[in-house]
Amino acid sequence: MDVKTTFGKNLKLYRKAKKLSQGQLSEKVDISVKHLSALERGVAFVSADLLEKLASSVEIPVFCFFVDDKKVFNNDTIVKTVDKIIEKHLSQAINEFTLTFPQARPISDT
Repeated sequence: MDVKTTFGKNLKLYRKAKKLSQGQLSEKVDISVKHLSALERGVAFVSADLLEKLASSVEIPVFCFFVDDKKVFNNDTIVKTVDKIIEKHLSQAINEFTLTFPQARPISDT
C-alpha cells in the first residue's frame, strides 16, 4: 500500500474513532469536506502544517497516520501506545523542570 493510501485509511479510521464527521473535522482544521474526502481516499496528500492540525484534532501522534499495520488499529493498542508516548514525554519534561528549578515544590490540591 502506498503512503497516500495508508495515510488516508488511517485518517478515516482515527476520525471515526473520535466520532467526528468529515464536516466536523474539516471545520476543525479549516479545509473543505471535499479536500478531506480526497485525503481519506488517498487521492490528495497533506502539507506538514495540515498534518499537524489533523493529528492534533484526532489526538494522536503524527506517526500513527503512516503505520500500515492492522494491529495498530485495535483501540486498546492505540491507547497503550499513546499512553507510553505521553508517559515518556511527561517524565522527561518533569525531569527537565526539576533540574532547571530544583527549589520547586509539587502543587497540592488542597
